[in-house]
Amino acid sequence: MQPLLQVTHVNYSYHSTSGETLALSDLNFQVQKGEFVAIVGPSGCGKTTLLSLISGLLLPESGSILLYGQNGKEASDHIGYMLQKDHLFEWRTIFSNLKLGLEIKKQETSENLDRIDQMLIKYGLSKFRNSRPSQLSGGMRQRATLIRTLALNPDLLLLDEPFSALDYQTRLSVGNDIYSIIKSEGKTAILVTHDLSEAISMADRIIVLSARPGKIVREVSISFEMDERTPLAARSAPEFKTYFNLLWKELNSHDPYVSRS
Repeated sequence: MQPLLQVTHVNYSYHSTSGETLALSDLNFQVQKGEFVAIVGPSGCGKTTLLSLISGLLLPESGSILLYGQNGKEASDHIGYMLQKDHLFEWRTIFSNLKLGLEIKKQETSENLDRIDQMLIKYGLSKFRNSRPSQLSGGMRQRATLIRTLALNPDLLLLDEPFSALDYQTRLSVGNDIYSIIKSEGKTAILVTHDLSEAISMADRIIVLSARPGKIVREVSISFEMDERTPLAARSAPEFKTYFNLLWKELNSHDPYVSRS
């Protein structure tokens, strides 16, 4: 079966007047349709750069990134990108914010607009349809942002630290909500996070990057023995601690700032 996403021998460097800095080195991995993959690694290892490459905002210096065997604009049109900040515009209503992508892509069909309304109902935001972003809690804003991303019906969702601005309690609740929405919509997702617990609780597989230049040092498949998995339930599962200790050890063994004497 052809993977949804295929990253092959990808390298990327940043260039400045002081020289060249290798950010990512010889990355090779695949993502299957419907899979939820998390990417973790030390600060500065190139996690966000990798998402920018997958989305087409940056181009690899060598290697290839294919979505359903395509690259370039054909691939980027099928990718949704959820950033750290929600970037909801205060002068627009929630509904007007959520259809912004459709406006830009000139896809404001009655079917697509109705789909937004259905998601607002399904995910508990219908009564805020005509509200302004400032009237929503942080968690509601993140749900709205995900609906905006889903409005274009992407095949692949890229999530770049989407919960980092939230307090811990809200972060747990919203993580549960976002996971449920992604699974309900049958989407494939790649999450970048610094939070190991978040990665373990949400992902089917975790890719561990080394310190810069980022290289893949390990991939860990995540599985829990439970009838219905949710991120909150996974954190209480007996397997959770084993995965956490394994990944913590792996990250520290590749972090140059951690003493191993």
